[in-house]
Amino acid sequence: MKSFGLTDKGMIRKDNQDCFIIERCEIQDCLVLALCDGMGGAKAGGVASQLSNKAFVSHIYGKLTARVKKRVDYQKMLTDACNEANGVSFEYSQFDEAFSGMGTTLVGGVIKYDGRGYIINVGDSRAYIVSPRRKRITQITRDHSLVEELVEVGAITKDQARVHPQKNIITRVVGSDEKVEADYFQFSLKSGEILLLCSDGLSNMLTDEEILELSEQYPEPEMLCRELMADALARGANDNVTVIAVAK
Repeated sequence: MKSFGLTDKGMIRKDNQDCFIIERCEIQDCLVLALCDGMGGAKAGGVASQLSNKAFVSHIYGKLTARVKKRVDYQKMLTDACNEANGVSFEYSQFDEAFSGMGTTLVGGVIKYDGRGYIINVGDSRAYIVSPRRKRITQITRDHSLVEELVEVGAITKDQARVHPQKNIITRVVGSDEKVEADYFQFSLKSGEILLLCSDGLSNMLTDEEILELSEQYPEPEMLCRELMADALARGANDNVTVIAVAK
């Protein structure tokens, strides 16, 4: 199983408040992945994303490598890891007024070498399964955003959501409150398919169809990430851009 990740501050922002981690866990034959997109004044968003990312991955890695061998309850493990990430960021925000209200999106989880995957998300950073051979792209996660809620009730279309003036308003975030609610998903990655995680800096620049087209041309994770990033930057990338690709 091959993997690669890439992040860039984009063409407008001075700082990069996105971050990602890819960690191999050979004991459990899997990868641990996490991607965060921070928000908050000055560098607060970067602090929130870094703290949450590390806390999330550390909790999962610790559970997977524990000496006491138990059957892994992935939903509980990922939920607990998300709660740990939320708690760490929230507590940090209480120490300094400059960090008050900071938060971050989070999408991440575990993918086994046999293709079984377990993902959790908060906010509008996404996880996709991309199938270049079948010419199909499927969004695993659901955005926690105002425009997604409007789409669901039929007030606007998906195309309208992409250009809506309030498209950046998210309804759930890690670290801004004492508790957070995350969504959990299970999936199976087949041979030739790609798990793609990305921040909205990518999904706001490229449509799902354009991501699929590039995956057909560049099925290797590193080249796909580099081409997706190049396209986002070429289009102006008015936000930080982060992408992770895992191919089976």
